[in-house]
Order: sequence, then C-alpha cells, then structure tokens
Amino acid sequence: MDEKKTIIQTIYGVVDEVNLQQPDNGQLEKSLDTVLFGQNGKLDSLGLVNFVVTAEQNIEEALGVSVSVSDERAMSQRNSPFRTIGTLVDYICILLTEAKDA
Repeated sequence: MDEKKTIIQTIYGVVDEVNLQQPDNGQLEKSLDTVLFGQNGKLDSLGLVNFVVTAEQNIEEALGVSVSVSDERAMSQRNSPFRTIGTLVDYICILLTEAKDA
C-alpha cells in the first residue's frame, strides 16, 4: 500500500475513534470531502484538537514517523489543512515528504 493510502486509512481509523464520542447527528463520514472544522464542520475546537492529536499518534504508529500537524505553519496558512479530511491528508503527505528530505 502506498503512503498516501496508508495515511487515508489511518485518518479513517481516527474518524472511527472520534465518532465513538460524537452524538449521532455529529458523526463524521469517511470521505476526503468531509468537512472537519469551520462552516459545516462537525467538530468544535476541542473536537478538532482531539482529532489532530489522535491523528498524529496513529500516523506515528502506522508509519514510524513523528509529525506535528498542529504547528505554527498549519495555523498560519490561508487555506487551513484542517478544513476537510482531504486537506489534512495532503498536509500530512507534505510533512512526511519534508521529514524524509531533511
């Protein structure tokens, strides 16, 4: 399985974990288009923090690489990497590529 597919499957696992704590009307779908945060998002700020921390831990377990998704760079971007599952996956791919090149 290539790295991006592994990241997607790992994030979908995070969705499963977070959904255990969400009300029925707040369940996240396993789709790259699922809005996580912001307008039409299902997560409040605390839910997003929980999602991101779980994602960082699970990515490290799955790929053996530590990534910090919630860094200053992520927070300062014009288009938030936390908007959808797809934007988060793309951002994690960038971070992993940079970690390998460092």
